[in-house]
Amino acid sequence: MTADGPNIKRRGLLLVLSSPSGAGKTTLSRGLIAADGAISISVSVTTRPPRPGEVNGRDYHFIDQAAFQGMREKGELLEWARVFDHFYGTPRAPVDQAIADGRDVLFDIDWQGAQQLSEKLKHDIVRVFILPPSAAALAERLSTRAQDSEAVVKRRMADASAEISHWPEYDYVIVNAGLETSMAGLKAILAAERLKRERLDGLSAFVRDMQKSL
Repeated sequence: MTADGPNIKRRGLLLVLSSPSGAGKTTLSRGLIAADGAISISVSVTTRPPRPGEVNGRDYHFIDQAAFQGMREKGELLEWARVFDHFYGTPRAPVDQAIADGRDVLFDIDWQGAQQLSEKLKHDIVRVFILPPSAAALAERLSTRAQDSEAVVKRRMADASAEISHWPEYDYVIVNAGLETSMAGLKAILAAERLKRERLDGLSAFVRDMQKSL
């Protein structure tokens, strides 16, 4: 869905998904990317080692701590955070270019990253918080992850409450009780945000010219 027309150019937007670990935001992110060719996922840099199946440059840019520190000091990161003893961050240059080109970027980041993005690009960001249907469902999802140890599961559960406390800072909330319903809601949010008049450069001039011809 688009409002593009003669002499109208849409600015890109930043769609941010956040949730406690295990609530399903990564599954939703991948589903949206597969279904919508007009949005691409932001590839973060991280100091944590790759998990089984992850590919450098596709899932993350895996770098050491010294390289990460250098990017921070040079102002090359839009946001960064320390999560579970590792650092994560978003390179700024590709995001700025995407917005200018009218391309949308999807972010799978936590509340700290969302706050930093909001401070720097508040007019371009759309924030969606993903909630699990229950605490029991969250515990079950975390326990079935083959790559996470029991200690990691316990730690993530302990941190889930603190993460969830930030839900009021978001523009939208989706309770992920079912993938199909949650995906439909996410697509509806994206479609509506793309049509917001403040994202359409040249719209006022387009309407004035139309009115002159009526």
